[in-house]
Amino acid sequence: MNPNETTKKYRIEHDSIGEKEVPEDAYYGVQTLRAYENFYITGLKMHPAMINSVAQIKKAAAITNFEVGELDKKRADAIVKACDEIIAGKLHSQFIVDPIQGGAGTSLNMNANEVIANRAIEILGGKKGDYTVVNPNDHVNFGQSTNDVFPSCGKMAALKLIDDAQEQLKRLEEALLQKSEEFDSVIKMGRTQLQDAVPIRLGQEFHAYATAIGRDIKRFDTAKEEIKSLNLGGTAIGTGLNADVQYFRRVVKNMAILTGQDLVQSYDMIDATQNLDSYAVVSGITKNCAVNLSKMSNDLRLMSSGPKTGFGEINLPAKQNGSSIMPGKVN
Repeated sequence: MNPNETTKKYRIEHDSIGEKEVPEDAYYGVQTLRAYENFYITGLKMHPAMINSVAQIKKAAAITNFEVGELDKKRADAIVKACDEIIAGKLHSQFIVDPIQGGAGTSLNMNANEVIANRAIEILGGKKGDYTVVNPNDHVNFGQSTNDVFPSCGKMAALKLIDDAQEQLKRLEEALLQKSEEFDSVIKMGRTQLQDAVPIRLGQEFHAYATAIGRDIKRFDTAKEEIKSLNLGGTAIGTGLNADVQYFRRVVKNMAILTGQDLVQSYDMIDATQNLDSYAVVSGITKNCAVNLSKMSNDLRLMSSGPKTGFGEINLPAKQNGSSIMPGKVN
């Protein structure tokens, strides 16, 4: 062996299947490693919004479990601190499971439980892997199931991403309205089936684009209403089995306070646990927005075609060379 070569060190962890070597410096544990090996499908990493959302859930759960007397203050504070670090962007590299995974999200849930537990152990002066200090299941995941954590996590991440999308769509809408005023006196040909029809003002076309984007912004408000209801507290099938009654009643309220999001607990927890139609609504609204953006982009591309033999009705800013074999072509 090369004397300059560093030998990687491992710790031994156990689960219900058996024992397994885990890198000594890893914050994830044995169940995460099994999930990584079992579901290495896309090679992609979990979206940061999902990681932050699951950390927010674990934080709210720890606070609520402490409030109802199910978790001692020392462990609760350490778990909360570990979650805050993750929410701030730390330890994201320790979330190694594939976004596409079997088991209804258990892989991500256990990845979060183990990372948070091991960081909390460190905060309390222990050594990673010593789950007598903070246990991934018995402390971090107390009163929870993947079946209420993962759907709630997905909804919270979607809410954050929808907010981001709406912010950018509002910028686009404003820019299109400004262009509609700027181009209001520009007369061009209106076409049907790409054949000349009747004149139209270029400003009118841009105003129509802005109107479509405005509808998308409002549709996303509808999408947020669909997914602000969480089944958190319902545990495995929505009945709240193994969760304290007061935890069941408080955890989503605490989540809303911690995140500043307009979150409520689903009025029918079993329905919310077993049905996914709210996600389908969000998907459909997102697709509607994509259709409008695509149509507008294709219109702009067609109107700017040329410069010699296309429509050449508008000029788009040059962004990059358009060909490796035709040096004069610009996209």
